[in-house]
Amino acid sequence: MAAGIREKQTVALKRMLNFNVLPVKNSTGEPVWKVLIYDRFGQDIISPLLSVKELRDMGITLHLLLHSDRDAIPDVPAVYFVMPTEENIDRMCQDLRNQLYESYYLNFISAISRSKLEDIANAAIGANAVTQVAKVFDQYLNFITLEDDMFVLCNQNKELVSYRAINRPDITDTEMETIMDTIVDSLFCFFVTLGAIPIIRCSRGTAAEMVAVKLDKKLRENLRDARNSLFTGDTLGAGQFSFQRPLLVLVDRNIDLATPLHHTWTYQALVHDVLDFHLNRVNLEESPGMESSPAGARPKKKNKKSYDLTASDKFWQKHKGSPFPEVAESVQQELESYRAQEDEVKRLKSIMGIEGEDEGAISMLSDNTAKLTSAVSSLPELLEKKRLIDLHTNVATAVLEHIKSRKLDVYFEYEEKIMSKSTLDKSLLDMISDPDAGTPEDKMRLFLIYYISSAQAPSEIDLEQYKKALMDAGCNLAPLSYIKQWKAFTKMASAPTSYGNTTPKPLGLFSRVMNTGSQFVMEGVKNLVLKQQNLPVTRILDNLMEMKSNPETDDYRYFDPKMLRGSDSSVPRNKNPFQEGKQGKHVLYGCSELFNATQFIKQVGTFDNLYNINYFCNCVLTYLPLHLSMEKRNYL
Repeated sequence: MAAGIREKQTVALKRMLNFNVLPVKNSTGEPVWKVLIYDRFGQDIISPLLSVKELRDMGITLHLLLHSDRDAIPDVPAVYFVMPTEENIDRMCQDLRNQLYESYYLNFISAISRSKLEDIANAAIGANAVTQVAKVFDQYLNFITLEDDMFVLCNQNKELVSYRAINRPDITDTEMETIMDTIVDSLFCFFVTLGAIPIIRCSRGTAAEMVAVKLDKKLRENLRDARNSLFTGDTLGAGQFSFQRPLLVLVDRNIDLATPLHHTWTYQALVHDVLDFHLNRVNLEESPGMESSPAGARPKKKNKKSYDLTASDKFWQKHKGSPFPEVAESVQQELESYRAQEDEVKRLKSIMGIEGEDEGAISMLSDNTAKLTSAVSSLPELLEKKRLIDLHTNVATAVLEHIKSRKLDVYFEYEEKIMSKSTLDKSLLDMISDPDAGTPEDKMRLFLIYYISSAQAPSEIDLEQYKKALMDAGCNLAPLSYIKQWKAFTKMASAPTSYGNTTPKPLGLFSRVMNTGSQFVMEGVKNLVLKQQNLPVTRILDNLMEMKSNPETDDYRYFDPKMLRGSDSSVPRNKNPFQEGKQGKHVLYGCSELFNATQFIKQVGTFDNLYNINYFCNCVLTYLPLHLSMEKRNYL
């Protein structure tokens, strides 16, 4: 595929912000100054893709929440980007009545219904503002793109489509239909933005099948109306997957519950697991200074700092999938390189007799100073490099503190051995009982992985021993109760998921500081090298893309929205392997909910009764380390 989903959604947003006209490249004219009004949904979509500077370059002087207190700016046009909810429509009608702006460009994240459109029209007529409503567009952008090849369906109100919401024992058919419709709407928007009509595969008898049936119907109905189809003309031409249509594989959470609980070892995975990482932004609490507070004074509050980990951050893009020790070493190398460049600038200035930062004086020197001038002209680049070094030094230091205090390297290696059925060098009871290794949550995660991965559940006597050890360690046993019931009522009870037979190879311990003067004291931390693993989703994707016959996927349903008649057959009509997948091919990852292990444990720990087995499903994704031949993370 020529462009990733991040680029496609960014282009769509820029077009919207330019009054739904494609911006002219290399245009030197001043942009039209305007105000951007969005709701929380719109804010979540825009923030990972466009910086404040980029918005300003497009003429956005102010960006405000729809339901905030806003003053009238009667000589400026306003671009709205909101969900078509009753509450939002009412506030937009109020804006029209109050004559807040010169003109109104109304953009809806999802398609607006005719009745709500009529409400806006009536408000515009009543406010004598019909001519001021310049454009009304359905943007079909109801999903959040986090990376070139990864998106999440929603962030606001995500609890409404969460793992727990779908598996509540008291969920009604109406509530389930609403959840499925929400997921289908976002997936439909995704493929409209992608400009491609997928072939859909899914397992039978799960909520993934419900999503597939509804999505197939929605796509089919849109294609039937040739005049108003969203997949014709410019849209389709811009989004073709070379000469082949994409394959959409819908999978359920229940195919693999161990992986999202697994402790991790790559940079991005660790940031997501142990830090406050949300929509590509990590929030850190700075350690308080060494100076003590005066007697009787309140203790100083910890300062919070936020860092954006984006596509423009070259270090992040290069190292987010690397094992953590490699990242720490790379940060140190970048710092030393920066210091060398900085010292060179100072040395040249000293030779020329320039002590200060007077760039005017530098520019007036003879041609013999070209080298110095070149060095000084690179200062902005050097400053940006220093900013990124400081950013990753702070983030990596925060991650390292968790690794060392909780012995996460030990947990990662031990869990890899459990999942690959390798020989354990220490008993599970000893791991749980070790007071110096891990938090209660770490111990519960470890035991749940053992319980899920075991071909047979432990005997009641053994289980009571484990439960006592977990309770003595301060663990909440509620997640275990749920997993125990889940395993008893799923196929995994008799056919546990296979996770391959490889384990990470230790290269020994970092017995000292990596380099003299290093920012990272890695003493005692294992230097583990990741090994390739063949996780359940990897196998499923491989089977379906390569059209392989396998009991794991032979019964998967097949939907082709382009076919005139639907079919219940699981036999693919297209016999050619899909090309957009492995080894230089393109795989896009999506999820209905993005959570880390802590959030997942909280969800499964809140079930009071046995879940509704008929609805046990959720299409979710978690950042996890690269062990795959065809995936950039363990996608579930």
